[in-house]
Amino acid sequence: MATIFEREHTVYMPTFKRQPVVLVRGEGCYVWDDAGNRYLDLVAGIAVNVLGHAHPALVGAVTEQAATLIHVSNLYYNKPQVEFAELVTSLTGMDQVFFTNSGAEANEAAIKLARKYGKLHKDGAYGIITATHSFHGRTLAALAATGQEKYQKPFAPMIPGFQHVPYNDLDALRAATSDTTVAVMLEPVQGESGIYPAEATYLRDVRSWCDSQGLLLILDEVQSGIGRTGTFLAAQGYGIAADITTLAKGLCGGLPAGALLASGAASCFEPGDHGSTLGGNPLVCAAGLATLRTILDNDLMTHAATAGQYFLERLEALKVQSGRIAVVRGRGLMLAMDLIDVSAADLVSAARERGLLLNNTGPGTVRMVPPLIITTAQIDDAMRILEEALATL
Repeated sequence: MATIFEREHTVYMPTFKRQPVVLVRGEGCYVWDDAGNRYLDLVAGIAVNVLGHAHPALVGAVTEQAATLIHVSNLYYNKPQVEFAELVTSLTGMDQVFFTNSGAEANEAAIKLARKYGKLHKDGAYGIITATHSFHGRTLAALAATGQEKYQKPFAPMIPGFQHVPYNDLDALRAATSDTTVAVMLEPVQGESGIYPAEATYLRDVRSWCDSQGLLLILDEVQSGIGRTGTFLAAQGYGIAADITTLAKGLCGGLPAGALLASGAASCFEPGDHGSTLGGNPLVCAAGLATLRTILDNDLMTHAATAGQYFLERLEALKVQSGRIAVVRGRGLMLAMDLIDVSAADLVSAARERGLLLNNTGPGTVRMVPPLIITTAQIDDAMRILEEALATL
């Protein structure tokens, strides 16, 4: 009989480099494979499972809503969507929201919104400045916005209108601004490139530049949002607000969802400008309400900040002790380390064999984005396994 790996290779398009493990169950910060092995999960569905696995509040909300009303389309009103929209706009300070199914969709919508704003208020300006090493998604406009040629090259030519400048370089951004520029699009913490936070004053300076030039500031908080950095939006920790913000990943605790948020004149969509058949359906909105209320009720944003600082300090200590780590970076529970003469993929494998799930974002970079509920005892356990795994390489 064919293994599940062989069956997958036959029927599923080869777009993923998967770890050789079949996960069948999760609870809290742990998952189990089909052989009964338990793993401490520091990947969390790539920053998605903010409440961990099978959280009772999320399971209860999804179960109840699934037995009531799953989907009706956006041709009609539904109560969970309105309640969820009220909560998300309240937490972000933004005026209005549109729900999508993913982060890439949210970013596509943000690009459309900025272009419409340019037609209405900037004499048709449509150019968007983004950062090198950024990641905004794999759909065509989001891919053009992404500042990484390795993702773009197979699908060239790219959609025009995007210019990439070095991250944390205000002078480069200023120099790139022209009469055709309508917006600047940045991640407050670059995620897929290996967790690179914005420098302390950079986002405030970009906000000031956008204001002086009449540009929109779009912040992609697909990975950095939902309390992961210690505030609901990472931008709030930097003391700024965007004109347009995008969210996804942990927004609904594991169900597929994203959000486009906008304020003031930037919120300029009209009927027919955009849409989504599945976006914001009752099921995902009920899940989102349960997720965000649980984060608030349990003060998990504060916990993310304190647990993240503890984790960062433990990683810094391991860096000194092991001599195998070049740099440690992080903000809240977004953490990464660059290795010295060690393959990140080999470390991921060695850790997995010892019961710890990690993610490598490059040949020498390992990323950790655990559930917001992770405890210091679990962080200590992760550090023990990391130390043992590093010692074998």
